[in-house]
Amino acid sequence: MNRAQRFTYRGYQSNGSTITATYELDGLVFHERVSVPDADLADPAVDAIIELWYLIAGLSYYKTGAPLIVDFAGHQVGEHGMALVRAAYIDGLGEFAYRNGLNLDDITFTGDSPLRAPVVAPASESVLIPFGGGIDSCVTVDALSHLPRTLFVMSPAHATFAPLEEAAAVTGLPVARVTRQLDLEALRSHSRFNGHVPVTAMVTLLACVRALSDGHGAVVMSNEHSSSVPNVVTNGRAINHQWSKSAEAELLIANAVAERVGNGFTVASFLRDRSELWVAREFSTLTHFHPLFRSCNRAFTQEQATRAVTWCGSCDKCLFINLVLAPFMDRAVLSAIFESEPLANPTLWGQLETLVGRGVNDKPFECVGDPSECAAALIAVAAHPQWSDVSAIHQLAAELPTKPTLRALLEPQGVSRVPTSWLR
Repeated sequence: MNRAQRFTYRGYQSNGSTITATYELDGLVFHERVSVPDADLADPAVDAIIELWYLIAGLSYYKTGAPLIVDFAGHQVGEHGMALVRAAYIDGLGEFAYRNGLNLDDITFTGDSPLRAPVVAPASESVLIPFGGGIDSCVTVDALSHLPRTLFVMSPAHATFAPLEEAAAVTGLPVARVTRQLDLEALRSHSRFNGHVPVTAMVTLLACVRALSDGHGAVVMSNEHSSSVPNVVTNGRAINHQWSKSAEAELLIANAVAERVGNGFTVASFLRDRSELWVAREFSTLTHFHPLFRSCNRAFTQEQATRAVTWCGSCDKCLFINLVLAPFMDRAVLSAIFESEPLANPTLWGQLETLVGRGVNDKPFECVGDPSECAAALIAVAAHPQWSDVSAIHQLAAELPTKPTLRALLEPQGVSRVPTSWLR
């Protein structure tokens, strides 16, 4: 299939609490609308980050034709902004390119104008926490209880996500909202290619818009250590489904934001040096979330008619969450949460082998931990008397490497950009 020729950033406008973003691909025009209720979008610092979001949000429409030229049409990009944008196109669209048999190294970026001096945002101790209703953001919210906190929730324009809203309500915290309305009709009508885009980068930047408008001093993400681990390496390039949650993306975003609003505003992940097993252990104690949290992606599809109302119990994400919680939670409690037992389901054992690195496939293109984390979790589950009746768990565990151990993975992993004020 032939690629398109030119993708152009036609401009964005802020009118009241609404942002309208316009893009063009070889004469086809796309309009996206974002609502930021009660926000001062005219504030210069806020507008500076809106422009940065606008540059990254364009990837949702660029992918329809994967053109050879990206024309910024006079928009300000900046040195760090260009580093972020270039990485988002090449690495953030890595899975998209891999699945569609494309090589995006040949993109030409043109038409950017010099970035003005930063509009320094005032410092504040209060933080905005993007909240998705899964174990990661629940742990972050609980850990930062000593700080003034507000949750950030992004939803489609037409509906909210019930499990997310229920989990957010349990916290008792205020919720700052943004709704995003993609140009779905144009996307459906004109897509030559389809695939994954770096959504978390877009969410992070909209959270920055909301935070700056509301006077918060930081956006606290909940991306853990293993989100930096690629799914597959092909032709020397690492393909990572979670690229926009990775340590690389975090630093690129933070630098691009600081280039526009100064270093007094912080963007960092609280969980950056923590494994999924550490997160699962911490979450196991947060019993008020247990009946409500949801990490199954089928509960968060854009189309409300196809949205699952419970855990599906059969996807890689359901299986992974069941696996990492099992070393720390009672089996009966987990069964009640999932209304099933993914770990004991024979039809999922091939998927389980893949998660722990013993399958015929690479790490799934899902937001799941790396194989070493999954292997350590399965070994711990196999040693637990409650799971003694599931012979496949014991057989598979016996084939797995014993290092790194569960104990080792509960220690800090790698480096973190977390400010000391976030720690107790």
